[in-house]
Amino acid sequence: MSDITLLQPFTFNKITFNNRMAMAPMTRSRAGNEGNLATEQMAIYYSDRADAGLLITEGTVVSKKAVGFINVPGIYSAAQTESWKQVTQAVHDKGGKIFVQLWHTGRLSHPELHNGELPHAPSAINPEAKAYVKSGFIDTVTPKAMTISEIKDTILDFKNSAKNAVEAGFDGIELHAANGYLFHQFFNAPSNTRTDEYGGNIENRARILFETLDALKGIIDYSRVGVRLNPSMHGVQGMVIDEETIPIHEYIVNRLNDYGLAYVHLTEPFTDVSEVPYAVTEIAKHFRPIYKGLLMINKSFTKETGNKVIEDGYADMVAYGVPFIANPDLVARFKKNAPLNTPDPTTFYTFTEKGYNDYPKMEV
Repeated sequence: MSDITLLQPFTFNKITFNNRMAMAPMTRSRAGNEGNLATEQMAIYYSDRADAGLLITEGTVVSKKAVGFINVPGIYSAAQTESWKQVTQAVHDKGGKIFVQLWHTGRLSHPELHNGELPHAPSAINPEAKAYVKSGFIDTVTPKAMTISEIKDTILDFKNSAKNAVEAGFDGIELHAANGYLFHQFFNAPSNTRTDEYGGNIENRARILFETLDALKGIIDYSRVGVRLNPSMHGVQGMVIDEETIPIHEYIVNRLNDYGLAYVHLTEPFTDVSEVPYAVTEIAKHFRPIYKGLLMINKSFTKETGNKVIEDGYADMVAYGVPFIANPDLVARFKKNAPLNTPDPTTFYTFTEKGYNDYPKMEV
């Protein structure tokens, strides 16, 4: 089965990938140290999976204000930038490629993570969701609506983090504009009731993403930048689909054609949206005619369904999440049609070694 398209190397935008499998970004909360630095254990974790076509790191915050989970790494300080070098070097030593996902959680946070201050968001609307703090998952609160100055500062935070990513040796960056986090909150009309240039019509609500991309010019080549979107997210993390949800994502994806990006990373719906008005149930199929570059798709694919979505022409790469947690040698297992380890969800976000680098590899 190693001769299937999914497992074959390919080249796009002068980047050669080992195969068409990416490891999706997944929060693992293993940076519970002073300064939220990348660790030696994280270097082992990522390098063990370096035979994937592309590794995308866990969400990595661009500022202290961006934090919405405990024990997640950042890339805004000099110490954090230095700490990531051991990770990128370990991945490169094994012939892998790694992008860092740049993250701002926006309203999906809690004052407990910000010295009592309210988290920032487009508008002062409580997502009625959960934030992950020391005591576990707790209810979110009504956030503070960002000022224009705070929006501009946040764009500079992404620019600074992209600069740090280059210094740390990453092959590229992914802007996290999905899953109900800050960019997504701006896109979504129910979470963005602003009346200034960042609210109202579709162009205004998408403005922060394109101003961020424009700010990256001269910092990192666009062929080393990916953007992640989740167009049909509904009923999760405060996101609600309305009549403009799909149109704004169509507008965004179409405009992204102008940037020559490394890829656009789309996610199929997290929940059943077949009965939700205005939703799209097959994301890759819907957006493939709109986007002309490398299209990556994610959400519960198997080896067979992943290969099929590529063979059918709806995607160029498939991102796998949970299977990579439990199977550091997932690519090899796919090639040999070997059984997969079963993941332990109770260890996904715990700051312990258990459930991180202790899943067994196949015997050679």
